[in-house]
Amino acid sequence: MSDTVIRVENLGKKYVIGHQQEGERYTALRDVVANGAKGFAKRFNPLKSRSPFPTPHSPSEDFWALKDVSFDIKQGDRVGIIGRNGAGKSTLLKILSRITEPTKGRIKIRGRVASLLEVGTGFHPELTGRENIYLNGAILGMSKAEIRRKFDEIVAFAEVERFLDTPVKRYSSGMYVRLAFAVAAHLEPEILIVDEVLAVGDAQFQKKCLGKMQDVAGEGRTVIFVSHNMAAVSALCSKAMVLKEGVIQSPLESVHTAMEAYLEQIKVITADNLSDRKDRKGEGKVKITHFSAFDRSGNEQAILLSGQYTEFRIYYASSKNFSSKNAVAGISINQPGGGCLTELSNQFASQELCEFLPAGYISCIVNKLPLSPGNYSINLILRDGNTIQDWVQEAVTLSVECGDFYGTGKLTTKRSCILVDQKWASKLMSKTFV
Repeated sequence: MSDTVIRVENLGKKYVIGHQQEGERYTALRDVVANGAKGFAKRFNPLKSRSPFPTPHSPSEDFWALKDVSFDIKQGDRVGIIGRNGAGKSTLLKILSRITEPTKGRIKIRGRVASLLEVGTGFHPELTGRENIYLNGAILGMSKAEIRRKFDEIVAFAEVERFLDTPVKRYSSGMYVRLAFAVAAHLEPEILIVDEVLAVGDAQFQKKCLGKMQDVAGEGRTVIFVSHNMAAVSALCSKAMVLKEGVIQSPLESVHTAMEAYLEQIKVITADNLSDRKDRKGEGKVKITHFSAFDRSGNEQAILLSGQYTEFRIYYASSKNFSSKNAVAGISINQPGGGCLTELSNQFASQELCEFLPAGYISCIVNKLPLSPGNYSINLILRDGNTIQDWVQEAVTLSVECGDFYGTGKLTTKRSCILVDQKWASKLMSKTFV
């Protein structure tokens, strides 16, 4: 018997999108009431002839959220689905969960499916947490006896004991998602589908969810996971695929290969043309024109990952007949509020640069980016010895996402800005200090 639990063949999903005509006014409730009254009057006015011309309709177009998507998932696979917003990830999961029907193609699923697609899906806001556990469990296919048997485990995992008899409409989004995930994860499905729930919870809850999904996968069951958190995908999944505008850009393959395809997909120029900045300082015989970041393969990156190999490039142009003997470059990485976190400079590393060329770039390689997730402001400076030639403050904003900095699969958080490579050990002492 085949071990394929999900087979998707030539799947497509089409939506019809309406557009407002140019010059068409927004229709308010009073317009609807007025038009209805006019229509009613016309029907009872025999002297009013009906126009032979049809009423113009607002134009519309067909939008394919998914186009000719095909793949197979085997039992025990841990599959990550990644892509930019609007790529079709959530639409695919809704079809796999049988929430919506495909426009074309077919799907074969073998096994019981539990899905957690949105915060609080299947919850009734007026019911208490206790009542919603039974309601949501029943919707997911659990029997009353099964829910009763696992009730204590669900409550303990969700950490909502204190608010168990409170209507869930008073829950925070974090409490909502904890309870929803707890019910879905304890269903013991053959296939667990999870869409971006880790974006809501705190760091402790994220690790708890990842641990639970790893337990599910370790029992030979299948997990399909959608997330923009590359470290979470890397830690949990054994395979991944990339969607772009409803089409599979990168088929099921290694997570590393899929992540490279995704990062290539979102690359843009990191900074606008800096030549036009007027708020710069220095003599100006050398001017910074652009700043970009690249990965190990030489692909330009818009978003970096903690622990990632990164090459920063400062592009510049110099005046005619300008000569220099001691080129110095610096990159200052600052918190959004303005405090300096660290400075990179060839002078600190005692690495000499050649003189400034008429046009070129200076490269700074960081083998393991030590920044936690967040946005950072970058200052750039070029000097000829001790003379500042160009200094641009807040030249660009650097965006960093979660990455596997420590190589352990543990997620980095925003609680600290700088990450430090470290080793821990315990030693036995012969003397005890009291």
